[in-house]
Amino acid sequence: MVGKGKLIKGLMVFLVFFMGMLVVFLEISFLGSQKPEVLGWESEVVASKIGLGGQENLAEVKDIVLADDARLMLIKNYLKKYKSPLEPYAELILELSDTYEFDYRWILAIGQMESNLCRKTPVDSYNCWGYGIHSKGTLRFESYELALKSFAAYLKKEYFDKGYKTPEEIMSKYCPHSNGSWARGINQFFADIEMGK
Repeated sequence: MVGKGKLIKGLMVFLVFFMGMLVVFLEISFLGSQKPEVLGWESEVVASKIGLGGQENLAEVKDIVLADDARLMLIKNYLKKYKSPLEPYAELILELSDTYEFDYRWILAIGQMESNLCRKTPVDSYNCWGYGIHSKGTLRFESYELALKSFAAYLKKEYFDKGYKTPEEIMSKYCPHSNGSWARGINQFFADIEMGK
């Protein structure tokens, strides 16, 4: 019984150390660095702890970490930085992108491109993405929650399910009169979000 107690205590110490290293890794490598692709010693420790080896597998560590808690943190920080009214909906944005299986940055990037993250929208529309806005009228919603749910389903059905994947491909249908600036803006916002800018 004494042996089991020591084993459990040892595992607890290891888990606390591992979680601490993940926090350090996230703060230093992703949120505090201008170049998140250049990872430091913290990521090597994390990589070795989860059995991925050294430098050659750091991209896998980045993917694993971003796939979990970091995405929500990045969404919250991005919305907060731009004082977006979508800030209380960060968890919903992540949940919807996971449900519809697309990159969480799409909702943010298109919202940034079309309405400065919902700070410039048609009156009482809650429509931050410029879809359903044309000469015949404006698509309106009763809340940001309903607008987010509708927009996520729309992206999935009208773009991703039909093979549109890149900003350039989506621009050809979403904003066909653009000279390419729409796609360049989306790509820039994608990079800014991932780097915590």
